[in-house]
Amino acid sequence: MVTRRTDPEAGRRALTSWATAPDGAGRAVLAPAVRHTLELFAEEYPGGAVELRVPPFAAVQAIAGTRHTRGTPPAVVETDAATWLALVSGDLEWARAAADGRVRASGERSDLTEQLPLLGPRRAVRTAREQAAPERAAGEQEER
Repeated sequence: MVTRRTDPEAGRRALTSWATAPDGAGRAVLAPAVRHTLELFAEEYPGGAVELRVPPFAAVQAIAGTRHTRGTPPAVVETDAATWLALVSGDLEWARAAADGRVRASGERSDLTEQLPLLGPRRAVRTAREQAAPERAAGEQEER
């Protein structure tokens, strides 16, 4: 079981904020959004075979298999916050991120193609964007 360090509601709010303005998201949005989605990933895919790292915000162990307790784990996935959020929300495919060097993955079970995107975050991001679209359109109309 994953120990929650992030308030789920704060994590959802941060993810929604990121969804509507990903390029302008600062640390106050990225940190809880990343932590929340990493915790969701570890809940969905429990285990300790793969360590997912999104520095400087968080790291979790997930996916069933050999568990490590010290030193470098047998499988590591590391990426930046923007890439991680794009992957869990479905904005970016694993193969593209890996090919572009935006994800570093090594070891057995480190290919997360089958696990990503996560349904909850994907739905939350899509809903936030759908709700923001009419507001943006209305704002653009007022500017004209």
